[in-house]
Amino acid sequence: MRIPIKISFLLLFFLILNCKEDKSNTLTIATASNMQYAMKELTRSFKEQTGTECVIIVGSSGKLTAQIMEKAPYDVFVSADIKYPNELYKKGFAESKPSIYALGKLVLWSTTHKNPNLDSLTNNSIKNIAIANPKTAPYGLAAVEVLKEMKLYGKVEDKLVYGESISQTNQFILSGAADMGFTAKSVVLSPNLKEKGYWVPINISYEPISQGIVLLKNSSLKKESKQFYDFLFSKKAQETLEKYGYSVPVDTKETSK
Repeated sequence: MRIPIKISFLLLFFLILNCKEDKSNTLTIATASNMQYAMKELTRSFKEQTGTECVIIVGSSGKLTAQIMEKAPYDVFVSADIKYPNELYKKGFAESKPSIYALGKLVLWSTTHKNPNLDSLTNNSIKNIAIANPKTAPYGLAAVEVLKEMKLYGKVEDKLVYGESISQTNQFILSGAADMGFTAKSVVLSPNLKEKGYWVPINISYEPISQGIVLLKNSSLKKESKQFYDFLFSKKAQETLEKYGYSVPVDTKETSK
């Protein structure tokens, strides 16, 4: 039985609200799926530095944005792109304009084929290709751009299976439901997945995946939110992001010295 979206959102709302009541200084960070593994390490380091607990809510950037507009009790939004944070700012949900904290990278990943590559996507042996929903997930949009740039989209469109987010896309790949799939480099470099399957970087030109962060007006933890924001641009956090395959914008590196 499927739970209606509005009911499931209300359940999520009250669950977070209860956590807030139990731990009044716990930050709730809406986190794009591609960042979930890096975010676990980042929030551990942040807690060691400040003593502030963090709860991570993972989803596609588009769905998290919709939840924020419905007054979900999040403090910080760490997106997989800059479009959604900008949208929140323009509509009055963010304290200030978003900042780019990292540049994401796309890879082609498979747990069933030892040599994943773009040319093989048209092979008859490849039945299903997983990508995140390009309407709500920036990495899905980037995957579509790559396929169109390589003039492969029309040839493989019928093979595409769409995950609601990078997380679900990864499940398709890991389970073998998809022969290959496009995901974030941070996923295949995460400690629990880096030994699983085979992957290659996508070096074909696609719109840079500039990932943005915003502090949310709805937050009751302004001080802690700002501390996390500043921490994300610190040298320690940047080193963590680079370990997970992200690039750090040059101007960000300069400000953290």
